[in-house]
Amino acid sequence: MRTRLAVILYVPLLLVLAVVGTAYAASVARADQQAVFLDRLADTGYLVITARQSLLADDPAIVAGDLERYRDVYGIDAAVLDQAGATWATNGLDAADVDERAAALAGRRSELRTGPLPWTVDQVVVAEPVFDGGDLVGAVVTVSDARDLSRGIWLSWGMLAAGGLLLCLLAALIAHRTAGWVLRPVAAVDRAMVEIGAGRLDARIPPSTGPPELRAVVTRFNEMAARVEHLMGRQQEFVSNASHELRNPLGALMLRIEDLALTTGPEHADEVAHVRAEAVRMKQILDALLLLADDADRGTGVRPLDVAGLVERRVSSWRTLAPGRPVVLDLPGGPAWARADATALECAFDAVLDNAVKFAPRGEPVEVAVAARPDAVEVVVRDHGPGVPADQLDHLTERFWRSPGHGGVRGSGLGLAISAELLAAGDGTLGLELPDGGGLRVRLRLPRLDGPPEPAGDDGIADRGVADREIEE
Repeated sequence: MRTRLAVILYVPLLLVLAVVGTAYAASVARADQQAVFLDRLADTGYLVITARQSLLADDPAIVAGDLERYRDVYGIDAAVLDQAGATWATNGLDAADVDERAAALAGRRSELRTGPLPWTVDQVVVAEPVFDGGDLVGAVVTVSDARDLSRGIWLSWGMLAAGGLLLCLLAALIAHRTAGWVLRPVAAVDRAMVEIGAGRLDARIPPSTGPPELRAVVTRFNEMAARVEHLMGRQQEFVSNASHELRNPLGALMLRIEDLALTTGPEHADEVAHVRAEAVRMKQILDALLLLADDADRGTGVRPLDVAGLVERRVSSWRTLAPGRPVVLDLPGGPAWARADATALECAFDAVLDNAVKFAPRGEPVEVAVAARPDAVEVVVRDHGPGVPADQLDHLTERFWRSPGHGGVRGSGLGLAISAELLAAGDGTLGLELPDGGGLRVRLRLPRLDGPPEPAGDDGIADRGVADREIEE
């Protein structure tokens, strides 16, 4: 952006320099030509005096000596013509081929020869009429080589080009520095936005130079960032308080459900199992919502993880909680290592599997597969439910969005949205497909690792975290 702005500033300056330089170069060339012409005109004026005397005395020798000395000193050819245009005296010049002689014999002084370019004029010709008391008695013509004049013009133009080049470099430097001065606040805003996007909410833009309008933008940005930091702090406080306030009664509720299961007769076992499943699901939703809301902790738990082992444990738990919903599991021959947050992956997989079980027809299996691709580990969940129309597929990962055709099915519209955001925190993705035969296929893709991690404790910590969750459930 700085380069583009510098170009925008530099091009007009370059155009102005080009126009002014061209006009000045033409003026310099014209001035040099005028100076040479006036110099020759002064010499011709001196020769006119001697030529008048020679013509009136009818003696060519009077002026012939001056013509020879003029050629010897200056190397300029000259000739004196009488009133009829015949050559009266000369130092070697044949004036018959000089066009300006006609003007001089008509009583007019010749004008400077000009051309489209200075070097196209190869001679400087001056023709001056000779008068005696108002009567034309002859003319003096001088012809000099213009090569010295062209060399002088070229030298002047070279010096002018060198000066113009220095001015162009100076203009480029000024344009570059000016663009940097103008865009310095913009670059500071960009850096601060990157830092804030990375989680550093205390990032601010220091006072800097620049146009007053951009300095005002910097001030407004800092005010906005402070406001966002304040609101995010309040949100974090709310999350922390909600975590403590909700976990304790939920834990007590699950203990009472277990007590109820021990004291209730077999005829109520199904109802107790349903209540237990709903309590476990409520805990999972709470964990997912808290993890989703707490931006400070998202991505910090990413570590090497055996995805196949985690999926196998979660499917086993689901079979226990929903025995009437068959789940077909297809695992690779060994571990499938990937980088992921165990808690986030559990919550995402549970939400996707819960969605599949919820919409799958009773008795129809939900297919779960883990596959190791060249660059990723995929967890694929496929149900054979009603699916959704193709134009609604992109809306499934929007929060609180529910298909109009599934209004009678319990749910909040958060499951797939939470799954997509939890996976994104660990560079994972969630893809949705409408397979042949109906239903919905969900792909959870995670960055693959070629093998188990070097530190044996990392996976153990993750596994213990998973085991602790299963014990709590």
